[in-house]
Amino acid sequence: MTSRWIFLNNNVMKTLGINASFLCICFCLSVSLYAQDSSVADTVALYKMSFEKADSLLIRLSREKTQKTKFSAPEISGRAKDILSAPESDTTVVVEDDPVFPVAADTLTGVVTTAEPVDSLSAGVSVVKSPEERTRQKAKVAKSELLKEQAGGGIRLREEEDDYRNFCSVNEGTVFGIGGYKMKDDYLSPEKYGGIGFRFMNERIRFAKSTNYKISRQNIVNVDLSSAINGAENANFLSAFVDYSLGYHYRFLPDPYFKIMVGGSVRGMLGMVYNTRNGNNPMTLHADLDLNLSLIAIREFRLKKHLLAVRYQFETPFAGVLFCPVYGQSYYEIFTLGNTAEVLNFNSFHNKFAMRNYLTLDFPVGAATCRVGYFGSCYTMNVHEIDKYIISHNIMIGFVKEFVPFSGRGMRKRNLFHSAYY
Repeated sequence: MTSRWIFLNNNVMKTLGINASFLCICFCLSVSLYAQDSSVADTVALYKMSFEKADSLLIRLSREKTQKTKFSAPEISGRAKDILSAPESDTTVVVEDDPVFPVAADTLTGVVTTAEPVDSLSAGVSVVKSPEERTRQKAKVAKSELLKEQAGGGIRLREEEDDYRNFCSVNEGTVFGIGGYKMKDDYLSPEKYGGIGFRFMNERIRFAKSTNYKISRQNIVNVDLSSAINGAENANFLSAFVDYSLGYHYRFLPDPYFKIMVGGSVRGMLGMVYNTRNGNNPMTLHADLDLNLSLIAIREFRLKKHLLAVRYQFETPFAGVLFCPVYGQSYYEIFTLGNTAEVLNFNSFHNKFAMRNYLTLDFPVGAATCRVGYFGSCYTMNVHEIDKYIISHNIMIGFVKEFVPFSGRGMRKRNLFHSAYY
């Protein structure tokens, strides 16, 4: 028993040492790059925002600084001359949908642009515009007409433009891994097993609605398959596990390129370990439901013209419920005879210790974004005098994509995006 726990403690200390090394690397990288990034604070907004986000932000800022006034079509003839002669005007003209007077008001510049020439506006007014300015205004008019067509009127024009902010993008990563496994299960065999395993992970992260972009939601689906053999090479452990995790994290921004997200998650796991040598009780069942503490650190930096992102995530359960039979109790007694006493047990740090470490690097390759990294898992428990542990180290590789999902009522805004189907 003493040697067994010494072995487990050594593996736990090794894993904790790896965690400390990862945290030191992330901290040093953040400090070194922060000094370089401090000189380009004026370009942070342009670097961090896509076209849609920048457009939405400019519209929102202009609306906050602009005093809106609504005019009918007959009143605009005189008012438009004042606006054309004073481009710095603080008044925005918002026109109802009128086929006789098709005017779109530009809230960013204060200049009225028309889809067709109108005598009442052009009379006595001479405006000289460069070809670039005319091209820019034509593009704005085309965009305004598209939004007016979707909204059904000019009054809701700016509301439709602000709907860009309502679409939160989803970061989805799909990775595959391979690595080494160490396993032991006293219910099946007192011997230790080692071998190779494969892992599949699908992860999605997006902002939760109505949280002012402060809380993110993370969904992880993990499938784990492995085959291990004992020291005498006369028996094998075949294992299969699947788990799902739902986490929420509050985001801190100590630096525009550095994010720290702290929160928790709920994780459910179901799996089994099969011993090819046993004739009686050849299989053990794993079923866990845990509450976890979670920490994520993401650092973005540039390498020449390429944008890279390093992420480290640590997760450990602090309370939960697990399934474990009493030593010597068969599954025939549990599921056929109904002897289910003490098979469900509360777990915490006193009888179960588990942690996960996830280190990834995202980098562009042509038109795709690749993700490579390391995934380490340590699972140990001692319930009903049964010792179990599964320790794995995987090298992960896969792809990442960022997309904007919309469905239901959001389908009416589908024309704001380039869709190959709609």
